[in-house]
Amino acid sequence: MSAPGLNRRTWHVRVNAVVVAWLVAAVVVAVVHRWVPGAEWLMTHLLLLGAVGSAILIWSAHFADTLLGRPAPGGQRFMVVRLAAHNAGALGVVAGLSTGHETLTTAGGLLVATTALVHGAVIARQRRGALMARFGALSRYYLAAAGSLAAGAVLGVLLARPGADAATHAGLYGAHVSVMLLGFVGLTVLGTLVVLWPTMLRTKMVESAPLAAGRALWLLLAGVAVAAAGSLAGQALAVPAGIALYLTGLGVLVRPMVTVARVSPPRSFAPLSAAAAVAWLAGTAAALGVIVATAPAPADVPDRLGALVAPFAVGFAAQVLLGALSYLAPVMLGGGPSVVRAVNREMDRAAGARVVVTNACLVLFVLPLPSLVRVTTSLLGLAALASFLVLLARAGLERRRAVRRRDGDLLATNLPLGPPAQPRRLGGVWGAAAVALAVVLGVAGDPAAAGLGTASAAAGVAATGRTTTVEVRVEGMRFVPDVVEVPAGDELVIELTNTGADVHDLVLASGATTGRLGVGERATLEAGVVGADLEGWCSVAGHRQMGMTLDVVVTGSGVPSEPATVGDDAAPGDVADADDQATSGDHATSGDHPAGPAAADLLDLMAAPGTGFSSHDAALAPAPGATVHEVTLTVSETTVEVAPGVEQERWTFGGTAPGPTLRGSVGDVFDITLVNDGTIGHSIDFHAGALAPDRPMRTIAPGESLTYRFTATRSGIWMYHCSTMPMSMHIANGMFGAVIIDPPGLAPVGREYVLVQSEVYLGSVGGPADATKIGAEQPDLVVFNGYANQYDHEPLAARVGERVRVWVLDAGPSRGSAFHVVGGQFDTVYTEGAYVLGGPGAAGEPTGGAQVLPLVAAQGGFVELTFPEAGTYPFVSHAMVDAERGAHGVFAVTP
Repeated sequence: MSAPGLNRRTWHVRVNAVVVAWLVAAVVVAVVHRWVPGAEWLMTHLLLLGAVGSAILIWSAHFADTLLGRPAPGGQRFMVVRLAAHNAGALGVVAGLSTGHETLTTAGGLLVATTALVHGAVIARQRRGALMARFGALSRYYLAAAGSLAAGAVLGVLLARPGADAATHAGLYGAHVSVMLLGFVGLTVLGTLVVLWPTMLRTKMVESAPLAAGRALWLLLAGVAVAAAGSLAGQALAVPAGIALYLTGLGVLVRPMVTVARVSPPRSFAPLSAAAAVAWLAGTAAALGVIVATAPAPADVPDRLGALVAPFAVGFAAQVLLGALSYLAPVMLGGGPSVVRAVNREMDRAAGARVVVTNACLVLFVLPLPSLVRVTTSLLGLAALASFLVLLARAGLERRRAVRRRDGDLLATNLPLGPPAQPRRLGGVWGAAAVALAVVLGVAGDPAAAGLGTASAAAGVAATGRTTTVEVRVEGMRFVPDVVEVPAGDELVIELTNTGADVHDLVLASGATTGRLGVGERATLEAGVVGADLEGWCSVAGHRQMGMTLDVVVTGSGVPSEPATVGDDAAPGDVADADDQATSGDHATSGDHPAGPAAADLLDLMAAPGTGFSSHDAALAPAPGATVHEVTLTVSETTVEVAPGVEQERWTFGGTAPGPTLRGSVGDVFDITLVNDGTIGHSIDFHAGALAPDRPMRTIAPGESLTYRFTATRSGIWMYHCSTMPMSMHIANGMFGAVIIDPPGLAPVGREYVLVQSEVYLGSVGGPADATKIGAEQPDLVVFNGYANQYDHEPLAARVGERVRVWVLDAGPSRGSAFHVVGGQFDTVYTEGAYVLGGPGAAGEPTGGAQVLPLVAAQGGFVELTFPEAGTYPFVSHAMVDAERGAHGVFAVTP
């Protein structure tokens, strides 16, 4: 049944435009992900809940009509209603979680669940009285998938609610993943491929395929149910048992597909992409079982499952969606045999290259490769996926041309056709070459991370032909062993295993390096022939100063080699030059041979900021009315100006140092998602919450995230900061912020400001903090809100007689503060959770006052004052050497 004026082709084009819109949104977020909070979660849900979910509703209805031989109740109109409801729910989920509105998230999730149940009910009603040919039983896959979507959406709503303990959260997460990915998406795709696979290959279906699919369904359903139930119950071994059932069912279903492929091998994009997708489904399902079974505790599962997001979302879901749409696009566009062939040619352009690029880049992405290699290959893989959108647009244009050509209008309009697309026999080779080029570009951009560009350590000693291999591991902030002996003239090979809790590397003075290693990763460092003692260290900023050094000690004298000449290996005197460049491309510090000039030499605190300067907004907004605060803090590394003309690399929460100021009341719940978008390990510690630090404050590797939930039970201004060692380095480099929990009965005032004092230890220009200066407590700057003297240039406003409250936090990492307003007197002082002066219940006009708010590192409080007359009132840390280092600003008071 068609809506009036809407034929089948037009209807398919319009409803599938929704799928394309979700795909475009996912691609846009993927391109700009570094600037989007929670980008990984957002990309995944735009693709799976938005694009894949919409496509499943559309095409499951289409195939149910075909398999059952009768139209669904309500026809196209009711299908459009269901599609609109699903998309409204999906938008609600995405918007709610992105903005922290729990009500919107809940409503969106429940709408998705309700739509799924209605969609399943429609198919169940459609099955009644149907002819039920041998393919009709396949519609059960769609019923099972609809039920899985409803259950998964409800689990997602429960998962989004704050306050659950770590074990409950992990159980909900594991069940949500199992039901949504293996159930909703997996069952729909597998049931559809039973019919679509031989059609893609343009051959007959194996007679046993429908029967095998029917048997497989029960195994697949049982696998999903056992895995989900095991996650909810905290029974880790039940999950791999469920996965085993699922994989058994997958094998039963896929066997007839393999038989068909042997007769008619896949050569076009659609079947190649679908085949690769099924392989990724099997691999990610198996990995899911292994990850859950080997996790030290159930609470560790959510973070570990993050490694499966890209393989499932891209490897399985995206590839099968693009493959199916590429095959079905000609059906949607229609126009007769000649037109369909023309559209097929467009959708099949560079098929082999696109499939090879997508899958090779995905394999490289999940491997422990240098960061820049992962960036170049992931961008290439994204381009291969996004090419579908370009080809779909080209297919639409080609359809118009083909219709005109068919109708004889082409000669009259004289439109250029261009040569038809020819299949490339070497398409896969071109794809592999493109991937290889991306790898080369990544290595060329950061050769040190790949162990290239090293100098000789032979020091004039002839090679013995022997190799000394040494096992070294990271323990905490130490190399074990930290002294390695090698006979002179031997080749040295160091096998380094990172068993620590952070990202580390090993750099030798010769320039040889392992590159950055994540937790649990292993690398081989080939130092070459060694003839003289060498120093080694971890080049991550601050780690060398924490004691992460290794000494290579040469034993014996060896045999002198011939003197080195131009073009030969470096002579002994060249080792120092290699040492000076050993940390090129890493976070160098003064102890790691700085790569550039000293930023401190450029300091001129009397200079005016450059064009475009804008001060950090010190105005404090009132606490939001919500009692649950959902916040995403993304760690990023950015280079910013910290004083006029002086730039420093800052490690930030939310892109600023200090990070965003959070505010609430006693009893409020803070649900914080920390996303590490940096290049080394980071963590977060909220002083505003009291809980065991083991899990929420743990260090997470680049690309990982964690959820940190706490309830604010006591008032005050509390510090939050990175607690990864060396903690002083991470705080000095900008990783701190404030949480304000209002005291009960806090009176309104005319203006509120927040000032966070911290120290700046300058290294090279544009580089991170100098770890040596941090250890010696020799700051170059002491600043309010991250920039020296910024409120001299953009004063804080106030009016005569207006009550002003100033919250002050001393973030350190080491020096205290003596906050003072020149010409002002404080009539209210609140520090560390108590009123020292004034406050609610204070009797009469205060006769006493205060001149300073004294704070040690990590302490905070607030002061209140009124200004008696118009003028300029400086505020400083009255440790005057710090005021002269930049802890200075002014209030501009007007009548």
